[in-house]
Amino acid sequence: MSRTFPYQQVDVFAPTTFNGNGLAVVFDADGLDTGQMQAFARWMNQSETVFFISPTESDADYAIRIFTPSIELPFAGHPTLGAAHAWLEAGGEPQVPDQLLQQCPAGLIEVRIERQPSAKYARRLSFLAPPLTRSGPLEDDVLQWATAGLGIDPRDVIAHQWLVNGPNHVGLMLRDADVVLGIEPDWVALEGLEIGVIGPYTSASIPMGSWQPRDSVLPRVAGTREELRPLDASDLQRSEERFGSVVLQPPADFEARSFIPSEAIQEDPATGSLNAGFGQWLIEAALAPQRYTVRQGTRVGRAAVLHVEHDGAGVWVGGDVVTRIDGNVSFDAH
Repeated sequence: MSRTFPYQQVDVFAPTTFNGNGLAVVFDADGLDTGQMQAFARWMNQSETVFFISPTESDADYAIRIFTPSIELPFAGHPTLGAAHAWLEAGGEPQVPDQLLQQCPAGLIEVRIERQPSAKYARRLSFLAPPLTRSGPLEDDVLQWATAGLGIDPRDVIAHQWLVNGPNHVGLMLRDADVVLGIEPDWVALEGLEIGVIGPYTSASIPMGSWQPRDSVLPRVAGTREELRPLDASDLQRSEERFGSVVLQPPADFEARSFIPSEAIQEDPATGSLNAGFGQWLIEAALAPQRYTVRQGTRVGRAAVLHVEHDGAGVWVGGDVVTRIDGNVSFDAH
């Protein structure tokens, strides 16, 4: 015997099709136990999988449990926005217009509806960053562990901080987006750390003007791994002469990457919880403006965009969310 549950797969922080972070969503999952949920999340092999359960808080619009392929998380950002979108898509009606309260093991998380879906756009949602449960500068040995495992010069680290809000993020602000994109992590050396890095796009990152490549040099082929590798001025074989076009303006204010060596998905395409922590830290420390955008997932073939904003209530992290798959999933009955 098997039981069938409504299922969706949504694309979170996706400004264009299939460029965000996918999320598996299972509805009406009260009848599933923790082992079944974890087994399904492991089988899906996505950054996270969400299961809707009945809320126990009267103020909550809905409740979820969040699983990576290996563990359950008390909170995560892209599952929060993906679950909110899926709940609304399934006909959910919030108690307060344009505002949702999600119950998860970390507590009640506020989600606001920034923009309803249209023929052109996905739904834009934002969540209010929960308080950090651990903050403050990294210990010297942790910082050394992180920089060595990432293969970066410690002098390129502008600032560092614990950013724990569910996941146990270690946060590094690096000199610029080029340093972020150039990282080639040593996964074995980093085992045991969850590291997020962020760096601003600067004028040095933006080629000025336009030009044509030499006739004798073939341009890169779009969509290849080569295109995703950062340029290095000392790398003559991959010099800009090979490229048929240049970026004339930055794709966002910052570039971010999230490394989770212990998980099946070792580099997360788009990480709401990490960027929530970055927003709380960097804005308060005057290392970022009150409102900015982040691109993430570049080195894994994505182009996610996250919108971070500080207002009187706190730091909000938002992005576009759209449903890609709508159907059912079957579980064997115990």
